Amino acid sequence: MAVATLFPGMALAAEAHELPGETMSLWWALPFAGLLLSIATGPLLFHRVWEHHYGKVTLLWAALTVVPLAVAFGMPSATEAVLHALLTEYMSFIILLFALFTISGGILVAGNIHGTPLVNAGLLLIGAMLASVIGTTGASMILIRPILRANDNRPFNAHVVIFFIFLVSNIGGSLTPLGDPPLFVGFLRGIDFFWTAANLHQETLFVGGLVLAVFLVMDIILHRREAGAPKIKDPTPDTKVRIRGLANVPLLAGLIGAILLSATWKPGVAFSVQGVSLELQNLVRDAIILALALLSLGVSHKSHRQANNFHWEPIAEVAKLFAGIFICIVPVIAILRAGADGALAPLVSLVTSPTGEPNDLAYFWMTGALSSFLDNAPTYLVFFELAGGNPQHLMTTLASTLAAISAGAVFMGANTYIGNAPNFMVYAIARHRGVKMPGFFGYMAWSGAVLIPIFLIAGILFFR
Repeated sequence: MAVATLFPGMALAAEAHELPGETMSLWWALPFAGLLLSIATGPLLFHRVWEHHYGKVTLLWAALTVVPLAVAFGMPSATEAVLHALLTEYMSFIILLFALFTISGGILVAGNIHGTPLVNAGLLLIGAMLASVIGTTGASMILIRPILRANDNRPFNAHVVIFFIFLVSNIGGSLTPLGDPPLFVGFLRGIDFFWTAANLHQETLFVGGLVLAVFLVMDIILHRREAGAPKIKDPTPDTKVRIRGLANVPLLAGLIGAILLSATWKPGVAFSVQGVSLELQNLVRDAIILALALLSLGVSHKSHRQANNFHWEPIAEVAKLFAGIFICIVPVIAILRAGADGALAPLVSLVTSPTGEPNDLAYFWMTGALSSFLDNAPTYLVFFELAGGNPQHLMTTLASTLAAISAGAVFMGANTYIGNAPNFMVYAIARHRGVKMPGFFGYMAWSGAVLIPIFLIAGILFFR
């Protein structure tokens, strides 16, 4: 964006230029792979360095993308490609996440209940349903502390948090673009708001229902084992459960309304900003969402946010990292658009049958496998482009392929702590509250034992 400001003439001429994906080698994907590898390993292997310098690391990888693009293909092509990603996708993406994070942070579920198996299952079910309405981040931040208080006198409680990550922080967010970042990326690319709910509800009910059933059986067994164990005094006094900060609920409704407005209202008006076309309905949607987030800060009590341990660092980290991701993925998308003529042709062959038709089961597992270790939003975008990138074609002729990509990205973000943004946030909160959470590979043992068999069954039933 700074380059476009310094060289407006070049930027305005950029709309006539596209990156030649057919001639680009896999070396262009190196900054993208490096950034994702940094995100995956930095918090675990170099926690202190990453905590203080992740913004600089992200900026370095972004510079290693932009500068070579400008040198190799000229300033106009590089500027157009990067500005298009930032202004038409990243801006709307981060405004929505910021609003969901801000508004949900003003809602406090106060009081204490006792975490019996049925109560816990009920809380997980409510959280999973909320996830598609207020996002996996919003639902996780609202409900993780109540469910921790409900189980803080139980000797065995780590499994409750693990299944919370499975259901509330991931699987439950699969029905709307509000639910999980990859689905909102699809919405920004032209996927209808209600398409996911109409085409993925059976898969979501099946996977979510089986995971919840496994949890209920396991929690009943552990709850019975606890009957003979020494009693732990409940550190949280019994108080009536109350929901505070209800003024934020209409703001969430307004946020949903703004997204629906942009999906239905098409005035045909657009503005050119440094050669990038921005449609009026999208600008209005983003302005309304941003205004609702700022209004939430005014109507919420500071005590409610303090009780939620609300602070800006998580969303600041997401904003910086995703700015780098959206920049670094630009050459990767250009190569993917080249299809069989590009350097990623072997990847195309893996998800394509000998007759040239897409292999839905391969799309499900490959999207899911990468979403387990890389962030699921850019992974979704990679396979969205690999399947052609045409939203109308994907919603109709290739509807089953888009469903496989969406399910893989959302469901399998639960396989590791780093698959989806709320996972690590929930893990950190639980550890801070004294829950003996498993480490990175210990958590993967849980997901491997519980989720992978369910995903195998779901893949055969829905995508074979």
